[in-house]
Amino acid sequence: MASDEQQGRLLNFPRSGETGPASKAKAFVFCDPRSRQLLTQLDRIAPTGASVLIVGETGTGKELAARHIHDCSGVTGPFVAVNCAALSETLADAELFGHESGAFTGANHARAGWFEAANHGTLFLDEIGDMPLPLQLRLLRVLQERQVVRIGSRRPVSVDVRIIAATNVDLEAAVEAREFRRDLYYRLNVASVRVLPLRERREDILPLLNHFLEIYRRQLDLPAAGFTPAAAEALRAYSWPGNIRELENVVHIGLIMSRSGVLDLGDLRLAATAGDRALPQGVAQCQDDAAAGLGRELRRLLDTERGDVYEVVERMLVETAFEHCAGNQVRTAKRLGVSRNIVRAQLKRFGLLREQERPGLSA
Repeated sequence: MASDEQQGRLLNFPRSGETGPASKAKAFVFCDPRSRQLLTQLDRIAPTGASVLIVGETGTGKELAARHIHDCSGVTGPFVAVNCAALSETLADAELFGHESGAFTGANHARAGWFEAANHGTLFLDEIGDMPLPLQLRLLRVLQERQVVRIGSRRPVSVDVRIIAATNVDLEAAVEAREFRRDLYYRLNVASVRVLPLRERREDILPLLNHFLEIYRRQLDLPAAGFTPAAAEALRAYSWPGNIRELENVVHIGLIMSRSGVLDLGDLRLAATAGDRALPQGVAQCQDDAAAGLGRELRRLLDTERGDVYEVVERMLVETAFEHCAGNQVRTAKRLGVSRNIVRAQLKRFGLLREQERPGLSA
């Protein structure tokens, strides 16, 4: 969905009432000159039908860029997004290419794979750099032959699918390290797009802040919302290592913590990083006081006399840390000071390791 935003362009996902931390970038503005150059590039690539490789850091809006290419391509089929890192290694073939009834234990019905689901449309393969090598070979064969063979079948099914892949991994380095197939890399990298991090397109920051401020003001039913001058200065100076995803969460949590709807320094959850420009005086002290502020909020939660405080806090801690670490279980475990097995068990317990939604039944 596209609209105007402060004399620039805004791309955003239709919002479906989600209330938790953002798991992906949900808006992309094109106010910065470098972002406008990107928009021009996307518009030129869209009608060509060429495979596209989108490269950028986590949270920069790669899927939004892919959706824009699809929307402007003129194709009649759907846009189907698949997170390659979330595919189960044991069922990845069935997920992508489909299976017949009885092909393996639990295959009670025939199912179309993601390629068939995206027929005459676009298949977006996110985090393609995390795809195992054996699956890369099978993907390459499908791209070359434009046919899939379901597990348990010998009959090829023709597919007309445009591939857009995205990664935050240096695939050229992965190719040299023999962690990614060179032939697949060239097959995907027909048109290359780089989505810049927010720190390299700072004129997009303020429009994004205002966009999410208005969204969460309405969601929290606040009469007004804004930033104090000190908070605005800190937000402009911040390096945004988590990019748009982090920016949205900072605004969301800030409005929850603020009593007036006007965000001040103490309401901002900004992680100090080596790449930050000099922050205004007082920001570091506010960050040092974060633990004390958390304690105050916990006491307020305890005052509600609800009976599930421990589980609420535990889930919030695990979910927030997992989001902060861009969905990486190893980094999440390191930040929390626990083992990866504990993190994985907690993620499963709270339903945060959701499997890809499967395509519908197909004869």
